[in-house]
Amino acid sequence: MTQTDTTLWQTIDALVQQIPFTKAKVESVLATHLVDREISKDSIRNAAFQFYVGGPAKMADGIVVGKVDLRVRHTGGHPGFLALGKLSGECVTLAMVRAHYSNLKLTDSPRGHSLDETTAYSAFLPWGTLSFAFAERNRDCLQGVSFDPKIAAADNAVK
Repeated sequence: MTQTDTTLWQTIDALVQQIPFTKAKVESVLATHLVDREISKDSIRNAAFQFYVGGPAKMADGIVVGKVDLRVRHTGGHPGFLALGKLSGECVTLAMVRAHYSNLKLTDSPRGHSLDETTAYSAFLPWGTLSFAFAERNRDCLQGVSFDPKIAAADNAVK
């Protein structure tokens, strides 16, 4: 397992600075190796996006990212999509997330089908949407973080 010298919050900030996402940029920030999912064991072919997976990666604050999921469009013009999932280690509560992103909106809620369903809270930022997911299985601790940049963010430098 790789370990970064940054906390989860510093890592989130560093990843935002990497928009538009590429495999190399995400690998550099997370100090982990991503593999092409189409040649890995959970093979899914997609004509529009290239899928990469990786992990685990341990943050300096004890938080472990169990899975990294990066999606990059085969053709240019799209900033990509990134999800950090299966978070474990130090518990990150909703109050801790709100301390960093106070203007969160509830954007998804479980429908009662599985303990793996999540409640998601999102921050709508100038560069795009940053979402925080809390699974029913362990509602008090952050399960995942996703980055969904606006297409325009790929053309503008993120400040």
